Amino acid sequence: MNERLILVTNDDGYASKGLAAAIEVARSFGRVVAVAPETPQSGMSQAITMYNPLYLRKVRAEEGVEVYSFSGTPVDCVKMAFDYLLRGERIDLMISGINHGSNSAVNVLYSGTMGAAIEGSFYNCPAVGLSLDDHGADADFDAAVLYGKRILGDLLSGPITLPLCLNVNVPVGRPEELRGIRLCRQNRGFWREEFFRHEDPRGREYFWLTGAFVNREPEACDTDEWALRNGYVAVVPVQTDLTDYAQLRNLGRFYPSAADGEPETRK
Repeated sequence: MNERLILVTNDDGYASKGLAAAIEVARSFGRVVAVAPETPQSGMSQAITMYNPLYLRKVRAEEGVEVYSFSGTPVDCVKMAFDYLLRGERIDLMISGINHGSNSAVNVLYSGTMGAAIEGSFYNCPAVGLSLDDHGADADFDAAVLYGKRILGDLLSGPITLPLCLNVNVPVGRPEELRGIRLCRQNRGFWREEFFRHEDPRGREYFWLTGAFVNREPEACDTDEWALRNGYVAVVPVQTDLTDYAQLRNLGRFYPSAADGEPETRK
């Protein structure tokens, strides 16, 4: 039996503590190739580089692990791995992370971590985005590593339906403090931003963006936000079909549906 090949990437950069933790998770299951951004790329979502050259550099190689730095976005890293660096090889599973900070709720749309995971699923490869709800430089990744191994082991233990992309968020705490894993839906919250205006020494105005998360359903107990607040690892299967099916039905009173096909020609 051939050794499994696990692709690892992230949006915090190849030198981040979270990438090292993700490689630790992946090494439990086979050979690891990591292709990660040269610089932090948080908030890049599905962005790709089209008007600048891209540079690939091997930064580390040891038995069972290769780490590359790539000058593009997280999605660029995934494309580079599948379409060039590992072209012709079967990639058994992809991990994106472990991200510094949660990617629950609407953050899944902004996240470079989840952008990369979703991109991996386009290649018919099971993909997992792993995030830890801690932005601190000294974040403790032990629980994220433990539960990451458990979830990946479950995926690799039996047949799964493809495409598959999981958004996994781990709360802050030691492994023994967490309460387990919950399968969830995405919370319907959103961000309300605020811009702080300043002036530089030459009098030019500039802005810093900040904001606060608004949880529209704080009492719902089946969401990723509830799971994180209550000490559970949140697992949300995600997909790229953004069709609003309820509105598709509602708007049917104005327009014919494409599903109905072409009307019959009158004779």
